[in-house]
Amino acid sequence: MGPLKLLGIALIVAGVLGLAYGGFSYTKDTTVVKLGPIEISAKEKERVNVPMWAGIGAIAVGALLLVVGGKKR
Repeated sequence: MGPLKLLGIALIVAGVLGLAYGGFSYTKDTTVVKLGPIEISAKEKERVNVPMWAGIGAIAVGALLLVVGGKKR
């Protein structure tokens, strides 16, 4: 399997997951207070929304790469 086919499959999977879940979240540590050697930090949960057009576009580009990657030269 060529690299274009692998990239195409990865884009299709990412596009379907983006449409199914609508985004993803992650946790980031931030320093709230720092007084000399004492440091107080907090964990913040962030959410990134994936637009519908980005999911559909990833599926379309992935399908195109599968078609192009499948042709023999």
